[in-house]
Amino acid sequence: MARFLVTGGAGYVGSHTVLALAERGDEVVVVDNLSQGHREAVPPGIALIVTDIGDRAGLRQIFAGRPFDGVVHFAARSLVGESMREPLRYIAENVHNTLRVAEAALASGCRRFVLSSTAAVFGTPETVPVPEDAPFAPVNPYGESKLMAERSLAWAEQIHGLC
Repeated sequence: MARFLVTGGAGYVGSHTVLALAERGDEVVVVDNLSQGHREAVPPGIALIVTDIGDRAGLRQIFAGRPFDGVVHFAARSLVGESMREPLRYIAENVHNTLRVAEAALASGCRRFVLSSTAAVFGTPETVPVPEDAPFAPVNPYGESKLMAERSLAWAEQIHGLC
């Protein structure tokens, strides 16, 4: 049994991941601000902490009381159309919040980190399915924010061993 922190675990994809982890016997703690997720999506018996992951002190508290074996990070602003109206907000929040979660994980000794990204980092695909080695070419701020988060985490992997 492992213990996982799942950010955005009250969203559609996050809640299904939470359910799969719980069904295999892992302990799961969900962190979600419920701005796009739903309390009802979190399976019964799973701890839900309603807070904003951009809060550095709050994240430290979450990690301080619970050693986690891994983090699965789904939490993000994810509406493409909205990202076109609010590009700076999307880039700032998605990148900033991803880095806050990674920073808290590293500070607690947790090195296993999964980022839920998006095919939007590739832009308009030349082929479907999109091969993983396709060139990056985001066409909206949402895709750009996820690409920036991926690149930042690559540095955390290289320097701090985040994997």
